[in-house]
Parts: sequence; C-alpha cells; structure tokens
Amino acid sequence: MRLAPRQYVDGLSQTPDTPAPPSAPTPTTRARHAEHSPSQAPATRTGIRIRGACNGHAAVAVIPTAAGCMGAEAAMSGRAIADYALLSDRHGAALVHRDGSVDWLCLPRFDAPAQFARLLDDDGGHFAVTPRNVESTDRTYLPESLVLETCFRCAGGVAVLRDTLATGVDEQADILGRNAPHLLLRELRCTRGEVTVDLDYQPRPEYGLIRPLLEPAAGGLVTRGGAGILRLSGEADWSITDSAARAQVRLREGERLRLALQHNPLTAGAPAAIPPAGITEGIELTLAAWQAWSDVHQKYDGPWTELVRHSGRVLQGLAYQPTGAVVAAPTTSLATCIGGSRNWDYRYSWVRDASLTLDALWVAACPAEAHRFFDFLGATALIQVREDGELQCVFGIHGEHDLTEREQHWLTGWRNSRPVRVGNAAWSQRQLDGYGDVLLAAHRLRGQLADMTETARRFLAEIADAAANRWQEPDHGIWEIRGKPRHYLHSKLMCWAGLDRAIDLAPELFPDGGSAGRVARWREARTNLRQAILTRGWSEHAGAFTQAFGKAELDAAALLLPLVGFLPADDPRVLATMDAIEARLTDANGFVYRYRMDDGLPGDEGPFLICTFWLAQARAMAGQLEQAVCIFERAAGCANDLGLLAEQVHPGTGELLGNFPQAFSHIGLVNAAQAIGEARNRASNATGTAGTDADAA
Repeated sequence: MRLAPRQYVDGLSQTPDTPAPPSAPTPTTRARHAEHSPSQAPATRTGIRIRGACNGHAAVAVIPTAAGCMGAEAAMSGRAIADYALLSDRHGAALVHRDGSVDWLCLPRFDAPAQFARLLDDDGGHFAVTPRNVESTDRTYLPESLVLETCFRCAGGVAVLRDTLATGVDEQADILGRNAPHLLLRELRCTRGEVTVDLDYQPRPEYGLIRPLLEPAAGGLVTRGGAGILRLSGEADWSITDSAARAQVRLREGERLRLALQHNPLTAGAPAAIPPAGITEGIELTLAAWQAWSDVHQKYDGPWTELVRHSGRVLQGLAYQPTGAVVAAPTTSLATCIGGSRNWDYRYSWVRDASLTLDALWVAACPAEAHRFFDFLGATALIQVREDGELQCVFGIHGEHDLTEREQHWLTGWRNSRPVRVGNAAWSQRQLDGYGDVLLAAHRLRGQLADMTETARRFLAEIADAAANRWQEPDHGIWEIRGKPRHYLHSKLMCWAGLDRAIDLAPELFPDGGSAGRVARWREARTNLRQAILTRGWSEHAGAFTQAFGKAELDAAALLLPLVGFLPADDPRVLATMDAIEARLTDANGFVYRYRMDDGLPGDEGPFLICTFWLAQARAMAGQLEQAVCIFERAAGCANDLGLLAEQVHPGTGELLGNFPQAFSHIGLVNAAQAIGEARNRASNATGTAGTDADAA
C-alpha cells in the first residue's frame, strides 16, 4: 500500500554549473590527530512555543530558553549541541547542523562506526549542503514526523532543505522502519529568487579513521573504504580531491537539487543510483509513514500536547526496529564536562532506559512493539538471570553482552573533550534496579501483553526471583559510579517496586497456576525491603531519604519514592526530601544535580534534566501544581528550537551538554507533563465535589 503524505511541494530539476571531476585518490588511514579549531559560535537560542490543554481549556505557554533564565555570558566556542537535529530510520541515525551539514551518520545501525563524525573532530567527515550568503535560518520538523525542513533566507533568494532517513514502505503503520533501506535523502528547493549552493561531501568511515576512495559513477559517486560502501546519487559536477568531493549548484525559483546517500555492506556491492524522482518519492513516503504511525499512536491530549507527542516521536526514533531495543542516545562522547573525560558511548540499550521508554509511551506502545521488546530481553538475558541472578544493565542493540570500552585516540573530541569512547564499561557493573524497571514497564503494558510469549513470562518471573534473592547485595547504582559498590537506596527501591508489580502480575505470569510458593517469597522480600528502606534509607542528619543506606549524601533518585508508589507524594518524609533536594541539590537557576559528592572522576558536570523533571513530577503528585509547572517549564525551556533535549545543561550558560538527543530527558518530560495533567484533573474534580457538597448543604 502506498501512503499519501499530507504535504507536497512541486519543483523542477536542478541546474548544476560546475566543472567535471578529476580522477579520485586512493584511500588512506589517519595516522595522527587533526588540528582542531572551532567552526562557529552557537546560534542564538529562542523560546519554544508549547500548546497544551488544561481541563479542556486551551493554554499556550512561551517557555524561556535556558540562556534566558541564566543571563547572558560569553558563548563557548565550537558547534553547539543545540544546533543539531535528529534524523532516524529506527535502524541508524544522523545529526544535521543548522547550516545544512550532516556531521554524524551511523548506518546501518545506531552503534555502527560513524561514516561522518565532524561532531567529534573537524576532520571526522561530513556532508554539507550550504547555500551562500545566508542571512537567517529557520528549522522545523514537518507535522507528526522526524522529517526535517530548514529554510535558508539568503541575500538573493530563499532555499528550503528537506532531510530524512528513509523508513521504507510497509502496509502496517505499527511497523515503522521495518524495511528501512539505510538511505539518507536530501532535497533543496529554491522557493524565491536565486541561490548558489556549495556541496561538500567528505566521508570518513570508522569515526574518521579512513580516508576513502571516491570514484565517479553514473548518477553520482561511489565511496569505498572500510567495511561498507556508500553510493551518493546526485546530478552535480563533482570535483574530487583528497577523499573529498565538492560541487557548486545554482538554483532559480522553482528548481531543486536532490541528493541521496545509501549504505551497503561491502559484500553486497554498491547500491544502484537513485533517480531524482525516487528521492522526492522517498521523502514523501517517509513523511507519510511517520504520520501514519503518529495517527495510530499519538493519543496523549493534556498539557503541552505538542511537546509530549514530539518527545514520543523522538523516543520512537531511538528504538531499534529489528529487536525493539532502545538506545539511550544516538551519539557517543558528547561531553558533560567540557574539556574533560566524562565522555561516554550511549548507543546501546540500557534495560532501565528501554523499560522507562515503554513506560512513558504506554499509551502509544502497540502490542507488536511491546512483545518485541520483552522477547528481546528474554532471549538476551534469560539464561544469565536464571543461572546467577544477574540482569546485565546494558546490551548491544542486537543483544550483544560484551561492550568492552575502547578509545578512538585519533579524534580530538567535541570541544577538545577526550577521550572519545566506543563501547561502555558499565556492561560489567552490577546494577540491581533493572529488575524493577522491567517489571514496572510490564505492569504498565499488561493490556498489550495479554498474549505474552512463554519466553517473556519466564523472563519476568525469573527477574522477580532475582530481585527477591539479591536485593541485600551492594551495587553500582543508577548513576553507574565507577567505585566501590554501595547499598544505594534507588536500587533497593526499584527491587521493591519490581516485586510489588510482579505480585500483581502473577495471574499473567502463571496462567496455569502453581505460583503460590514463588509469590509468597516475593511478598516476604517486598515486606523486608520496605522495612529496610524506611529505617536505613532515611537520614535524620540530612532530614531526607539519601543516596545510600547509612549515608547523608543527597541523591535526586530519591525523588522516585512517590513516583513508583512506595510512599504518597504528600508524606512528610517525601516532602522533606523534595525540599532538601531543591534547597541543596540545585544550581542557582533551579536545575537539579543528580548528586554533589565526589564520584572519583575528574571535572564537574551540569545539572541533569531528568532529575529536574522528576522534581516537577513529584511536586505535581503532591498537589503543588504551581511549583510543578514552574519546574517543568524551566526544564522544557532547555530544549532547542526543534524540541530536542540533551542529558544536562551547563550551570553557567544554560547550554545543552551530553549525548543528544537523550532518551532519559524526553522520558522525564513525558512523565512530568502527564503527572501535571493528572494533578490538574484531581484538583478540578475536588473543587467540583466541594461545590456540589456546599450546594447540597
């Protein structure tokens, strides 16, 4: 079935006007660091306009930017994270700079070696479509999609660039991206006057390690070097020098330039060239596919509706379609401490993040997606859990266990933040909270799991057993602190929550009965856990629940106590914990740090956006709506002009820090917005009930 897009723009063919290409060079490998220099200052940030509904009444809020909240400071050099846009085909991802340069591309998988990595090094490779004499730039995602449209207003005319990773065509809207062809599509249209466009194609496979061979081919170029082949389709007169291809194109009103870049494994040979009409059709079909998925799954209708639904699409874009795994972010080594070493690879599937993604999107998680995720986890981890009770905290997106960390020494890093890492050493840490994360998601999605597979049922029951058996052990905690294991409150809390949900899920987990003995053990462990948290997790000295048993350090993860139902949000101990965190664990602008203790790593980091959203959610659950809205808008205001969030914000400038876009931050936004909407409804209902009682009296 061919899906019809909601928008279509006519145009004519491009009119290239450049010299013929010379012969291509041979591929080489980078032997040393490239000299790194900042490319430009960050673009000016503007507020994002968010529309929502409160109890049926339309509401519009103009949220201030983080920079606006924090005051003006000198802009840091280099390309700002906020200047990038995400493209996803639910297999791999690209980041496109606001100037039209694709500076990050990983195909055919999120964790594949990057073909373009200028994000991490000026010589890391890029694919730029850059109009000349640009006076202003505006960007947006086309409605209900991740198809990017950038409008360049130039001295002599206006050009509109559309970028997308093709999702392929499928008759079922539920299976977005199943037939993705690993194809970047780009179309530039001149809508007024005349524009001159510079094309600069510099592929650098394997994170910039390889300077490949570029060969002219019918309808474009073929790139060879490394384990893959790239086919660039585009009617331009390419000039090839030093593993780079450049061209210049002049467009007049109504004309357009169309480009496509497709990846194939080396063994499959070069893909066929894609004709211009095929590029236009691919963009239209991808737009229609995203819109069809949104029509089926985007049902949220509450405060900040547009922003919540957009976050849902971002989370969908971070899900790896073949297995259901969800990556924490599509990038590696975007620093949380500029110039420091807090640089990690997030292109893997953390059990916690993936479970929370499904939980945040429970209204949008179709049965096929929910089944795929739990089957993925069951097939990946069941034997490990059964044999020793371990649930590895992070896996590769195809279920790989060994994610050994290594450094890409030839890359200078984002803003000279070294090392650039591939892999993640957290795979070998013990983190007990994963049991609860998975069971919480399963409980929320129980309606979609009515026909749960036997593998999924066994897996969920086994991790409940593991939580009951292992909760008394120390671990490395939610923040993966690379030090001695401790008895982290959050880990105990999530074991409690997992057992609590598993007890309720017992009829689904054991449809044939015979579960009385196991469920009795779960109940006993849940009771013991509750007692331990209440007696050992509370610190009289701190006047709050703290990071670890017997310690006084605060941790924002304690905000989850009411969020998972352990205590009511208006319990005096929970309110005291919220107050302590807001007083002692925030920066001058009210953004929440995860903790402030020495974690053994050099350098400082910024406040965490998900922690700030947790505080907003907890305040809403406590009925403190005014505070909740203020905190929410503060955190949501850190989004860039496309509504994308990173992991952290710089405490001085408000600039986005860390891998981008970050699933955790968008999960926090969705949950906090939902909680505020529910709190408003409760308050409205209480007011209505009180009025009815008064009338009756």
